[in-house]
Amino acid sequence: MAKYCEICGKGSITGHSITRRGLAKKKGGVGKKTTGITKRRFFPNLQRKKVVIGGKTRKILVCTKCIKKGLFNLPKKVKKS
Repeated sequence: MAKYCEICGKGSITGHSITRRGLAKKKGGVGKKTTGITKRRFFPNLQRKKVVIGGKTRKILVCTKCIKKGLFNLPKKVKKS
């Protein structure tokens, strides 16, 4: 399963996790020292939604920003009687 939004294409990005030790200067220490930098990935908040695409209902991964903006059509709800 791909980790990207099928509407806007937002996917994971890379960054660093920085480990520091020591006491900050403003708290009376000699300053923070970096002891390690490791790679990490930041993932978008993806949700599985039912969406109407080309007249057919499909389940796709959509980021929460696209859900808030309403960039897709939801299927019609069927009333049960």
